[in-house]
Amino acid sequence: MPNPWDVGSARALQALGFKALATTSAGLAWTLGRADNQVSLDEALAHFRTIAAAVEVPVNVDFEGGFAVEPRQVAANVKQAAVSGIAGLSIEDSSGDSVDPLHDFELSVARVAAAREAIDASGTGVVLTGRSEGFVCGRPDIDETIRRLRAYAEAGADCVYAPRVIAVEHIKAIMAAVSPTPVNLLINAPFLTVAEAAALGVRRVSVGGTLARRAWKGFLEAAREIAHSGTFTQFEGLPDVDGLFRATSPRVSEPPS
Repeated sequence: MPNPWDVGSARALQALGFKALATTSAGLAWTLGRADNQVSLDEALAHFRTIAAAVEVPVNVDFEGGFAVEPRQVAANVKQAAVSGIAGLSIEDSSGDSVDPLHDFELSVARVAAAREAIDASGTGVVLTGRSEGFVCGRPDIDETIRRLRAYAEAGADCVYAPRVIAVEHIKAIMAAVSPTPVNLLINAPFLTVAEAAALGVRRVSVGGTLARRAWKGFLEAAREIAHSGTFTQFEGLPDVDGLFRATSPRVSEPPS
């Protein structure tokens, strides 16, 4: 389930045969010239509607922390996201506070439960993923991560996810603890293949903002070469992007003259 950041990248991934996609909060923020977590709720909702309408495959969305702290407001925001045409969304437990980077355990569980209630009330069948961010925000405690993921599953999460967990023994421990709830694995570095993840029992793989970062790498390398040396060696072996979209996009009718 790779992560596009705009309509073009979403349609390209669909054309490559992927059966589901996921948005990336970082990738969206970078298109707006901002760092991750600097996008508003309204901007995120508009992005979800745009991506979901652009492709024919299910779209899971990175809903960050629900754009709220209190469970009641999380539920209200989730209700808006659930009717935007998406197939799934995630709620994470990071607080944004460098001193105490994870929400309190009970509050975190209540937030997932509130998201579950909002989705059920919407009647959309949106898949809810409960995310624990300890390995992202400087609290890489596998026991606490498992405690949280198990509680999120019990609170109604259809899938659980702990980004930046890369040790095989940790992945196995998570799956054993939350079974039969499916586990999403982030692969943002070449530490496992899809086949190896599947062999471990992982049900879903995403790449976060890494495809977007890879695209930015190519852009920045070429732009820096031009700026610093005035040469254009990066302009070799480029893909036929027009050809990709010409083959997969419907023709746009010309207006009558």
